[in-house]
Amino acid sequence: MIHIKPEILERVNSWLTPTFDDNSQKEIKQMIASNPKELEESFYKDLEFGTGGMRGIMGLGTNRINKYTLGKNTQGLSNYLKQSFPNEDIKVAIAYDCRHNSKTFGKLVADVFSANGIKVFLFEDLRPTPELSFALKHLNCHCGIVLTASHNPPEYNGYKVYWQDGGQLVPPQDAAVIAEINRLDYSEIKFETNSDLIQYIGKDVDDVFIDASVKNGSFDTSKEAKENLNIVFTSLHGTSITAIPETLKRAGYTNVNIVEEQRVPNGDFPTVVSPNPEEPEALKMVMELAEKVDGDIVIGTDPDCDRLGVVVRNLENELVILNGNQTMILMTNFLLKQWKNLGKINENQFVGSTIVSTPMMSVLANAYDVECKIGLTGFKWIAKMIKDFPTMDFIGGGEESFGFMVGDFVRDKDAVTSTLLACEIAAQSKAEGKTMYQSLIDLYVEHGFFKERLISLTKKGIEGAQEIKQMMVDARNNPLKEINGEKVVLIEDYQLSISKNLQSNEETTIDIPKSNVLIYYTEDGSKIALRPSGTEPKIKFYISVNADLDNTADFEKTEQLLDERIDAILADMKL
Repeated sequence: MIHIKPEILERVNSWLTPTFDDNSQKEIKQMIASNPKELEESFYKDLEFGTGGMRGIMGLGTNRINKYTLGKNTQGLSNYLKQSFPNEDIKVAIAYDCRHNSKTFGKLVADVFSANGIKVFLFEDLRPTPELSFALKHLNCHCGIVLTASHNPPEYNGYKVYWQDGGQLVPPQDAAVIAEINRLDYSEIKFETNSDLIQYIGKDVDDVFIDASVKNGSFDTSKEAKENLNIVFTSLHGTSITAIPETLKRAGYTNVNIVEEQRVPNGDFPTVVSPNPEEPEALKMVMELAEKVDGDIVIGTDPDCDRLGVVVRNLENELVILNGNQTMILMTNFLLKQWKNLGKINENQFVGSTIVSTPMMSVLANAYDVECKIGLTGFKWIAKMIKDFPTMDFIGGGEESFGFMVGDFVRDKDAVTSTLLACEIAAQSKAEGKTMYQSLIDLYVEHGFFKERLISLTKKGIEGAQEIKQMMVDARNNPLKEINGEKVVLIEDYQLSISKNLQSNEETTIDIPKSNVLIYYTEDGSKIALRPSGTEPKIKFYISVNADLDNTADFEKTEQLLDERIDAILADMKL
């Protein structure tokens, strides 16, 4: 028999009290008897807020997503809202995705808010995450919640919290909310719904959101160019089916082919191993359809419709998946060009990126005399930039993990408007007699060829979390002095907030909130970043290399050289 640690047993026993319903107690007793390993995984810690809110496996226990952990979150948040807005009628908006239990959890969260005297706007059915960010501001709410686990496997769900500005919780609110949640006992959760305070919303908000997406994502593309673009799209069983086809239609795109087998929302994601557009396998069916109908551009979105994978035709007319950095570069350049052509750039604009995304974002912004603000991983930091610099114009921003945001009408990554933007770029490129891929190569010729690759190592469970922690400790205690024969010239440690120049031994303070990230820069311009994921049991390595590209004819040869350099870096780091 497996020995259960006393501190875990104490947590388990607290869930065998009348605070918890009979079915929950019965299930926990079965776990004690038949699955002590699962019991330990379910109770060894509390679920934590990471880069994208709280995500976890559904089930009973403090380390799981369930009625009680979500109820405690919502009770703590209700208390904090009342402290923050003492003399106001507090309003919140709630949305949810296609996952198992999302609708039930959405109503549960609404019940707890209403039991605390808070007015709730609850979407009648599943909706994209960016629509929640929009709805929150549109309805003048103080706070918003989305029940989603983004692209995680089917057994996961999650809880994302948004604040008044439409962006996710950031310091100091996040720590204050977490402290309030941790202070609570489960017995303090108010579950008794006040149905008078719950108002269902749907098409009324959809229409305004879609119109806003069309307005922000459209840029003087001719009617002919739009009708001439052959778009192939998949919602990967997720929420985007409720918004993207209609957005494209209202924007004038008439030729849209949808993968029917993946159209219906389904929390099992039956046609894919993982509903993650970063994974090539997830885009297999949509690419097969694109070959059949000779599509120009292929787009797949994740279940909560905040990220998109884009596939275009290369110089040989073959379909190739763009990585998140490439999509971001194309989108940012396109927006900068539009702003410049309209004479709107006057040194008061900025674009947003993250510390693990391509350095080409800064190069691009610089070429247009626009500032590139760089923050931690996660779109809440880009939303915070908009909040912190209210007198500046935010043009757009992205991160390497397939997320992009166009303007500031939505304050989170937005696959609805970004899908339209991608189609605008593709339509205008096609009208000029080239593909998006050629447009990307043109940017490499003009600004330098930056090539990135991400390596993720999955380490599940208690042992995995410990292993990831140890890898970061080892990297800090024994920093690399050389990578692939190139001297490390600069190390940025975001946990210690120190940037150290290894040539001059000079140390400077990093003026970004602390985070468990370590970045090496070598003398040949390569950049290697290490960070544990905030939402998945993974440690991630982000590699970026670059070289000059004189012309399109040298593209393949230069790309091969850069790929070989990345391979050599990975071999040297034993990855």
